[in-house]
Amino acid sequence: MKKSRATVPLAVGLLLAGCSTAPSHQRPALVVPAAFKEATPLAADLGVWQTARHGGASEDGLAPSAIIPSAWWTLYGDTTLNQLQDQAAITSPSVEQAVARLRAAQAAVASSRAGLFPTLGASGSGNRARNASSSNASAGAGINSSYSLGLNASWELDLWGRLSGQVDASQLSAQASQDDLAAARLSSQATLAQTYFSLRAAEAQVQLLQDSLQVYLQSWELTQNRYRAGVVSSADVAQAEAQYKTTQVQLLEAQTTRTQFEHALAALQGQAPALFSLPVTGQLPAPPQVPGLLASTLLEQRPDIAAAERRMAAANAQVGVARAAYFPALTLSAAGGYRSSTLSSLLSAPNLFWSLGPGLALALFDGGARTAAVESARAALDLAGATYKQTVLTALQEVEDNLVAATHLAQEQQIQAEAVAAAQKALTVVSNQYKAGTVAYLNVLSAQTTVLSAQNSLVSVQNRRLAAINTLLKNVAGRWEPLQAQAASAQTRMAE
Repeated sequence: MKKSRATVPLAVGLLLAGCSTAPSHQRPALVVPAAFKEATPLAADLGVWQTARHGGASEDGLAPSAIIPSAWWTLYGDTTLNQLQDQAAITSPSVEQAVARLRAAQAAVASSRAGLFPTLGASGSGNRARNASSSNASAGAGINSSYSLGLNASWELDLWGRLSGQVDASQLSAQASQDDLAAARLSSQATLAQTYFSLRAAEAQVQLLQDSLQVYLQSWELTQNRYRAGVVSSADVAQAEAQYKTTQVQLLEAQTTRTQFEHALAALQGQAPALFSLPVTGQLPAPPQVPGLLASTLLEQRPDIAAAERRMAAANAQVGVARAAYFPALTLSAAGGYRSSTLSSLLSAPNLFWSLGPGLALALFDGGARTAAVESARAALDLAGATYKQTVLTALQEVEDNLVAATHLAQEQQIQAEAVAAAQKALTVVSNQYKAGTVAYLNVLSAQTTVLSAQNSLVSVQNRRLAAINTLLKNVAGRWEPLQAQAASAQTRMAE
């Protein structure tokens, strides 16, 4: 009968264990267009924002990071870029930092899980002490010895979900760190691609300036010959010389820019600039075609949005942890071992001791500390929710910005190519007129400057277009289609 009564508190505790004090998690309601505004001129229906997409559970029970295409940059069809990306995936310092942060978050999950299980410890001691008040002065009088050896165990029952809430918060934070790692990889890949495009654009400008220098040198020599023949004035010679020298300065600046981009690529590769070099081609890759319609659900697979969502859920779990402090903590404890005044008889049956029983602990007055902790947790939840909404809205703006930039820059590139052709045609006509003596050298100088400026502008537009598409691919996590559409397309291909 006594045994039955003793088990009642334990049974009640086990029934209550796992009760959660965390509020029901609700994501902020976001209404976004079903399609991006700048992707199509047609007005799109409105759709309700959904949960950021993740794949199935990983081996450690955590949802894997947002799925990023392993080689999305192959859309550019540049083998050198592919090689640089493969190397950077191994040695990128920024990715290594994100990996370290993920490991720390996963260790925090293991640490919080440990609180759900009993703890077991062992202790042993031995000491001798003399009683100073003893009146017996004989040798050894008043000296006492004590020895003990034992085991102790304790287990806090998770009655109100404090421990499980901490585990949930740690798991969600670790999932956010996984998404941070995916975001770091995507950002590193996009930065490398853009740096590579800028390097190739600088090379193209170097080649343009080198070709122009040869033409300007010929013009300078021509004006000198015409000056010696008395056909033109010394002003024409000075203008030709100034044009040549100015272009030399521009060439040096372009070469400096190209070298600095090469150094930046070395850093992104995790190498010292002295150990890295890239052959000069001066050729920019062809930009991939941007689809005419992009669904806004593409943003559901962005790693930064997924990370913000999971941090919001982790903050919600922390509210439950803070609330649980209002309720008593029930701990089951047990201890047993041996205690004796002589070491030789320590492990004998008469010296055995043990204890077993539950313990309740509840703070009756804390000066408002628990109330402040709950309010702090709620404020952190509100902050995480606002951060999540801001992340989504910023993502929408980024995609819209780069969609309109990619569309308009494609048109600019075509028009600028036509401008280059017109400028070159005008230069040919003016050069022939100058040789015939019908126009001044100032006309030739102006036409040559116009051609070089138009050519430089064309390279700049090509680079900006690649940058816009590259940033757009980063904004939509490296893919043009949502995961659902890709899965449906794959199933259709398998059925065929």
